[in-house]
Amino acid sequence: MTARIKWVENIMFVAESATGHGIVIDGSSESGGKNMGMRPMELVALGVGACSSYDVVTILKKSRQEIISCEAEVDTKRVDSVPAVFESIHLHFRVAGRNLSQNQVERAIKLSADKYCSASIMLKKAGVKISHDFEIVG
Repeated sequence: MTARIKWVENIMFVAESATGHGIVIDGSSESGGKNMGMRPMELVALGVGACSSYDVVTILKKSRQEIISCEAEVDTKRVDSVPAVFESIHLHFRVAGRNLSQNQVERAIKLSADKYCSASIMLKKAGVKISHDFEIVG
């Protein structure tokens, strides 16, 4: 995997992935930015949420669950020192569908956390406490 990060001005950058997709990264006005894009640590948190959500949806579909929607809220806590790394990340899943099995949803989240989600497993190995819970809606 390759990527390119290009400085635009002040502390604004444009990141481009190997697949050709781009995103603006910027800081707050207090730190010299214009608040025109996400912060780098926001991208890390979103990466964990997206990676795990991908797994959960894929596993539920393979389990023949009639999933309609899956939403993950990512709540992070950072240490109060430099570097301000993540201390913990909590993922709360809201899953909707027809006749969803609570056991299958729980199983999908556990498989993602323990086996498939590269982003969260990598951070867990670095000492970040990662937790999950869920609710089935509708």
